[in-house]
Amino acid sequence: MAERNIKLTIEYKGTSFAGWQMQDGPRTVQAEITEAIRRVTGETVDLIGAGRTDSGVHALGQVANFHTNHSLDAGRFRDALNFHLSDEIRTKESSEMPLGFHARFDARYRRYRYLLAREKSAIYRELRWENPVELDFDRLRQAASLVVGEHDFGPFCVVSSLKEDNRCRIDFSHWFKVGPLFVFEVRGNRFLHSMVRSLVGGMVNLATIRPDNNMHNLTLERFGSIITAKSDERVVFTAPACGLYLVRVGYRANGKANDGR
Repeated sequence: MAERNIKLTIEYKGTSFAGWQMQDGPRTVQAEITEAIRRVTGETVDLIGAGRTDSGVHALGQVANFHTNHSLDAGRFRDALNFHLSDEIRTKESSEMPLGFHARFDARYRRYRYLLAREKSAIYRELRWENPVELDFDRLRQAASLVVGEHDFGPFCVVSSLKEDNRCRIDFSHWFKVGPLFVFEVRGNRFLHSMVRSLVGGMVNLATIRPDNNMHNLTLERFGSIITAKSDERVVFTAPACGLYLVRVGYRANGKANDGR
């Protein structure tokens, strides 16, 4: 059988995982799916993910690919892998791709969502950030609008993970409300380590209404100057991982971009 390239779209609850990337010891999403593939195909593959989600971060549409010589119909990999996976990971789709397809390098954008609630829940506490502070919603929206465009997001990245080039292009960034939830949606061509959580942490900090004369710790002006590199400040407010979701990874299908916000 000739070598084949299989693309997977994956959903997982990140609470009990030490992130996507395989590590010695801790439980990871990549390791569990790789083991499921071994059980189905008898092969130990190199599973390539579109993004390395951190410990505790969830995914609704993570994408990965692997090469195999197995003859199983591409669409049937979904159910075959799910049979061997824990309930915290589901393969939503499986399809055959050209051999050159690469889940990470061929991605045109990543879309993330962050969920924040002021109330506590016995059921949803592992799926959102529960923060009882009073928020100025207009300030949240103003801050989100400053993120759009191409900027050096190094101040929002874990120092040890900084790259030679830390510029990212953000296509959209906005907050909206759904019932008791404050929801942040952001899409860009790339994201740095902890960048979305740092953006959310900074925005929540500057939008928090405080008893002491309603003063904000981080101002819109300071936040904007950090994004536009007019300041050497770093954002040190990082939102918890439990509220973050990798929603979608976009690729070119037959040469055309595919989105859907």
